[in-house]
Amino acid sequence: MFGYTGFMFFPAFSRLGVVALTFMVAAGAMPVSAQQAVLQNPSRVPVERRVWPASVEVPMNSLDITAVQEKTAQRSYVYRSKAFEFVSGDKLAGSVMREIARTFEATRLLVQALPWGVEPRPPADLGFFRAKLYVTHDDYIADGGMENSGGCYSSKDRIFRIPFPSLGLQQRASTWYRTAGFKETALVHEVTHQMMHEFLPFIPSWVIEGTAEYTETLPCSAGKFSAAYHEHGLRSYMKRWRDRGVFSSQLSAAGRLMTMKRSDWNTMAESSQKQALLYYQSFMLVYYFCHLDGDGKGTRFLKYLDAVAKARDEWDLFFKNPAVQKTADGFRYPRSLKRPDAKRSEEFGIEKLDILLDGRSPSEMNAALKAGFRKININL
Repeated sequence: MFGYTGFMFFPAFSRLGVVALTFMVAAGAMPVSAQQAVLQNPSRVPVERRVWPASVEVPMNSLDITAVQEKTAQRSYVYRSKAFEFVSGDKLAGSVMREIARTFEATRLLVQALPWGVEPRPPADLGFFRAKLYVTHDDYIADGGMENSGGCYSSKDRIFRIPFPSLGLQQRASTWYRTAGFKETALVHEVTHQMMHEFLPFIPSWVIEGTAEYTETLPCSAGKFSAAYHEHGLRSYMKRWRDRGVFSSQLSAAGRLMTMKRSDWNTMAESSQKQALLYYQSFMLVYYFCHLDGDGKGTRFLKYLDAVAKARDEWDLFFKNPAVQKTADGFRYPRSLKRPDAKRSEEFGIEKLDILLDGRSPSEMNAALKAGFRKININL
């Protein structure tokens, strides 16, 4: 099981997962497509002009691996692809690193290409997204990995941590190989969290997990996501959960999940069965809002995420003000400086649910959800 660490927003405190961490918006940018370049400007591409990609494939030049550092005594080997820096606990062949980097780079491009309006930006101090790869699970735990997880993304230091076994790596003699048929869905899930880093403070847990579940369900082979086959991914996802004893009939009311606070989410997630239901229903909600709601183009959901992006931009500008000083537990600023009106917490995302509900009552929302899935012959 993968997982990611939580957040502490100053002055309010909230938790997601098992570890509370300080979150700070990081500036910085990297080369992006023409559409994404527009999205980074104040005049974002209007929702009605955005399109869902048919496929997203990572170009080979993104997988050119550079060995930056190899220190055997310190067990530190640093490799870079186009957008990621990997710190490995053992030396890895270039071919193996390319396979690993392919999943990371493809997921980055996927999140960037989806019409959600997310602009993945690496930490400004390095210019690369960071990942640490550990030879053993014990090494992973010792360096901050989450217990009972196979990988995690930390918002505090913006590092994705994962042990070799979770990457499908096995050692033969003194060389590491990738096992055949390794499933990368959980890896895609966590990298999605990393790519949506700047959105995470503002959205409730169901959006955070539902979007990551969505990307991991899209069929992917050799660094190419077949995004147009999202319905096939949906049905495979539902079958996989049914095989694990999770059924649609167990889902609770949509409104209850949409307004759930992280503290309540975490309490429920302590039960593995309830945690499975939380992830399942979060995905079903995100899928509905992306493809089955209203005009079927995800318009309400895209407008909702645009509201989040606007709040993110306001806080980004606030933190760039020299009068704002970052501290160990958050930040401080002079009283004469007005802070953004948007709450920098999940409360903002919950308040903005009116964009998604669009005047619908909880019972009407539940009815719309069922009717939406009936369009594709799925009964909830």
